[in-house]
Amino acid sequence: MRHFLSLKDFTKDEILEMIDLSKKIKAETKDKKFVPYLEKQTLGMIFEKSSTRTRVSFETGIYQLGGIGLFLSSNDIQLGRGEPISDTSRVISSMVDMIMIRNDSQKELEEFASYSKVPVINGLTDSFHPVQIMADYLTILECGVKNPIVAYVGDGNNMANSWTILAS
Repeated sequence: MRHFLSLKDFTKDEILEMIDLSKKIKAETKDKKFVPYLEKQTLGMIFEKSSTRTRVSFETGIYQLGGIGLFLSSNDIQLGRGEPISDTSRVISSMVDMIMIRNDSQKELEEFASYSKVPVINGLTDSFHPVQIMADYLTILECGVKNPIVAYVGDGNNMANSWTILAS
């Protein structure tokens, strides 16, 4: 597994493979077949920016896949007290199997990932929101739309950037 900082990190085929795997796991979960794909894996979840849906979905997801999620707010870790990103990344990544970060800065996310020994997932930054777009796309496909045409109305932000990448 590798970092998931933006959809640009993956080819079209890899993105479609992730969507297909998501469909499979979602169907298994709906049928109450909890396959421990991530058995005994630990997900560190760093929230510099809070979110109900992101926290609950990541915690529930890792649990249903056989692992455990560790919620880490800015108040819980030294990053919130001025510790260098490199130090925080090295320490946390030495103790968990993967990390999800939700913050305000793509640049800081990328810096954190550059020092991490484990895969880092972008839970939201100022530039991208790739996991949300993947979930939105899965929902569109589940509604039976084969080749969707998406119109985005709103500010040019992380969602618009992520939709542009997915559409391309």
